[in-house]
Amino acid sequence: MDTILKLQHVSKQFGRFQALNDVSFTVNRGDIYGLIGENGAGKTTIMRLITHLSPLNSGSITLLGEQAPHYQQALKHVGAAIETPAAFKKLTVKQNLTLAAIQHGIQDKQVITDNIHFVGLDEKATTKASKLSLGQRQRLGLALALLSQPDFLVLDEPINGLDPSGIMAFRELLKKLNREQNTTILISSHILTELYQVSTKFGFISHGQFIKEVTKEDLDKENRSGILLTVDDVKLAAELLDSSNIQPFTVLDDARILVHDLSVDTAKLNQELVIAGVAVKNITRQEGSLEEYYTDLLKTQGGGQHA
Repeated sequence: MDTILKLQHVSKQFGRFQALNDVSFTVNRGDIYGLIGENGAGKTTIMRLITHLSPLNSGSITLLGEQAPHYQQALKHVGAAIETPAAFKKLTVKQNLTLAAIQHGIQDKQVITDNIHFVGLDEKATTKASKLSLGQRQRLGLALALLSQPDFLVLDEPINGLDPSGIMAFRELLKKLNREQNTTILISSHILTELYQVSTKFGFISHGQFIKEVTKEDLDKENRSGILLTVDDVKLAAELLDSSNIQPFTVLDDARILVHDLSVDTAKLNQELVIAGVAVKNITRQEGSLEEYYTDLLKTQGGGQHA
């Protein structure tokens, strides 16, 4: 598996304050990695260390095969929007991108036009950044981060303050970026329901310590998310699921099976079970929330606040 980012035993202090303590985790190519933690947990500090905005005290960071602090070449393949998007308020959307393109040594003007279009700011290209809505400024921040066509994108609270439609649009942009350009993404957000929808892997941090990493698939299994079947013949139902390649699933007891894939067509599944001679008493979708998972995880760690 191709490793994009690897943190090993990373610690960071600001004066007497221990911001990070022995943090280790890995982001692989193609991941949308959701970084979760309470306010002050160390999420932004991690991102600042990765992007060389803050010096490393101890441990090691490897980015695209190069080790900090000597990864200037690697940083050329990284786009970042950390804290406030770095746009000049008196410049228009297009002027901001043009200036950034000059700084990156990008001469192809089509790249600017393409980025404006990709983030949906075509109609705002000549609008000053100061006149943009919060959602539009976030889109501009994303366009600036994408200008160098990065392999790795680092986003700190990119949907903070957006309305529901803005959040949905931003989510689809990230998915499209990951799907069509295979861009690996590290993202933090306190809106855990949204982070769940976009991420493929999660890392949990609390009070500067990394406490757990889990894939979305494993999280769903632990949360018992999926399609819950209540049937009269569990054995026969399990055989049908196997033969139909509907996996993974878990036999919970002598009457219930949990199919972990929420994308399964329940109407079709019900029909196939009935044809096979299985009496289906109930089919329900159940989703354990990321919020619940995070809260339970913090309880086992001795408490903490919500992200």
